[in-house]
Amino acid sequence: MYYLETEQSFDSAHFLKGYDGKCKNIHGHRWRVVIKIESPTLQKEGQTQGMIVDFSKLKQDLKEEIDYFDHSLIMEADTLKPNTLTALKEEGFLLVEVNFRPTAEEFSRYFYERMSQRGYYVKSAKVYETPANCASYGEDSHGRL
Repeated sequence: MYYLETEQSFDSAHFLKGYDGKCKNIHGHRWRVVIKIESPTLQKEGQTQGMIVDFSKLKQDLKEEIDYFDHSLIMEADTLKPNTLTALKEEGFLLVEVNFRPTAEEFSRYFYERMSQRGYYVKSAKVYETPANCASYGEDSHGRL
């Protein structure tokens, strides 16, 4: 099995509603996303002969996914009062509502699924919330290739 790995980073803020600790407050991270793809074979001809995929394409596809969140306030849908949400929008803040709690664990699954939808056989997705702490997500690839 062959593997490729690439990473991209983005800056954003988030909070965890209902959390009993510091993370209940809006705070920021430099999120680091590492995607590992796999393939049992390499391209047989053309410019990408001997490769799974050109690194530049893999990097660009991941960058497009993470750029959606860059310099935004990420929040789980329906976690802010309507008046608060309206005020933030009126101020022109970039708000990104997601349908999951914005934790590193949930983001690792999110990026795994997004890159899989782009046609990659994703082995794992890691999301670093800090330089020393990350969560990862992967699924059994048997029967997929």
